[in-house]
Amino acid sequence: MAELDRLGVRYYIGGSVASSYHGAARSTLDADVTAELDLRHALSLMDSMKQSYYVSQVAVEEAVRLRSSFNLIHLATAFKIDVFVSKGREFDRQVQTRATAGTLDPTDPTGTPTRIASAEDIILLKLEWYRLGNEVSERQWNDATSVAKLQAHQLDRNYMRRAARTLGVDDLLERLFSTIVDQGS
Repeated sequence: MAELDRLGVRYYIGGSVASSYHGAARSTLDADVTAELDLRHALSLMDSMKQSYYVSQVAVEEAVRLRSSFNLIHLATAFKIDVFVSKGREFDRQVQTRATAGTLDPTDPTGTPTRIASAEDIILLKLEWYRLGNEVSERQWNDATSVAKLQAHQLDRNYMRRAARTLGVDDLLERLFSTIVDQGS
């Protein structure tokens, strides 16, 4: 996300790419990026990407206005990047601050570091998506559970419990924690 860096826009990689980074590998057809975009930066991003990506200006403007998302679709490969405009909540600012630099391809020693959501935050974000999707997406639940199991001894559970309350997913987090304990993690 060199263009976001160039524009000075705070962002992080989330979704299944971040889950995979934290050990819960699974294939995906897209990448999720959350960015603190205003209209000026969003249009600059769009302009700089239009040679290699399909992007709709109407979708970009609407996403900024509604704090929702738009797509960048790579013309050569059809790989999709979902760009989520930060909702601006305190939690969202914390996720940005807690994101760490990491290389998405560990086999590439020259890989450019990018900002990736922490294990705690990707779990919380997955639980929020699970809740928003009427708690039917096994993929969201399984991603959250997998990362929690793999990172169990390193998770800042106090932070997670505080943040989960603000997101309204504290019951889901406790259910997830009890599942991990029941399975011996």
